[in-house]
Amino acid sequence: MKKAITIAGSDSGGGAGIQADLKTFQELEVFGMSALTAVTAQNTLGVQAVYPMTAEAVSKQIQSIGEDMGTDAVKTGMLFNAEIIQAVSEQIVEYNWQNVVVDPVMIAKGGASLLQLEAITSLKKYLLPLAMVITPNIPEAEVLTGISIRTDEDKEEAAKYLYNLGVKHVVIKGGHDEGRDVSVDLLYDGNEFKTFTSKRIPTKNTHGTGCTFSAAVTAELAKGLSVNEAVSKAKHFIQAAIEDQLLIGQGHGPTNHWAYRKRMVAMR
Repeated sequence: MKKAITIAGSDSGGGAGIQADLKTFQELEVFGMSALTAVTAQNTLGVQAVYPMTAEAVSKQIQSIGEDMGTDAVKTGMLFNAEIIQAVSEQIVEYNWQNVVVDPVMIAKGGASLLQLEAITSLKKYLLPLAMVITPNIPEAEVLTGISIRTDEDKEEAAKYLYNLGVKHVVIKGGHDEGRDVSVDLLYDGNEFKTFTSKRIPTKNTHGTGCTFSAAVTAELAKGLSVNEAVSKAKHFIQAAIEDQLLIGQGHGPTNHWAYRKRMVAMR
């Protein structure tokens, strides 16, 4: 049985964070575990409140997994502050966990800040050198690199910058590309660039897409796939989740986590 742990915040609306990660792990037949970094009061209209855990509480949760169950892959999401980032990084080193996927969650779909600005330095110093994969969207990549991303060449420059921080594979997602009828994700492994393209779906129901995509990458790495294979499968997973809409809530609705499985069953 392959296992994966998500270290992230809770979304009371169920579309993002820990909830989205565990749903994705389950759909991809990986046993999901979690360490909670914060509780949010959240729905499709936005984030109403954030209640962070202490760094010690986060460490204790990770220790409970590391000392008994272990894991085949790790995903980090909303880490909120520098103390939590450093604590998580120390635990990853302590248990020598290798398949680490960092989703640098900074801003919620409704605009609420989910990462304190001073924490960005800690993220780059402590966590990114441990990452097998980082999966920023374009605004997150701009914050991490200081590069304004408007063209494919800008994406490549940002990917090289992040790789030079110690990340082994960089995936810059194309969901925020303006004026395109496709979404193009860029993967860089230090030697070459590879792109993954999907049709852009005109919808507001994209809450949790970043969490879900990175969780799918994590699950596939836990199962032994290469990064290239994991990203490709995650791209198909999230595309199905966006296309087969659930239409929940008044704002940015959640994606459909069981859409990919239902499509696979239908094809058999």
